[in-house]
Amino acid sequence: MHLDARGLRCPLPLLKLKQALHSLPVNDVLSVTTTDPVSQRDFIVFLKQTKHRLLLQEQRGDEYYFEIKKEG
Repeated sequence: MHLDARGLRCPLPLLKLKQALHSLPVNDVLSVTTTDPVSQRDFIVFLKQTKHRLLLQEQRGDEYYFEIKKEG
């Protein structure tokens, strides 16, 4: 599943991430693209407080790309 959060400003990318993970089956991977640099910090802090695992985090120009595995 892919979440396109480009153009959204804090806190919307994080809220959309939480909603997407809630509807995702366990062990599936969610890819997220955002343009808000604050999302890097927000996503890391959120994932440290949950069981979900960050598989990939990278910057591609002005966009930030994440792959997150939903854990049970």
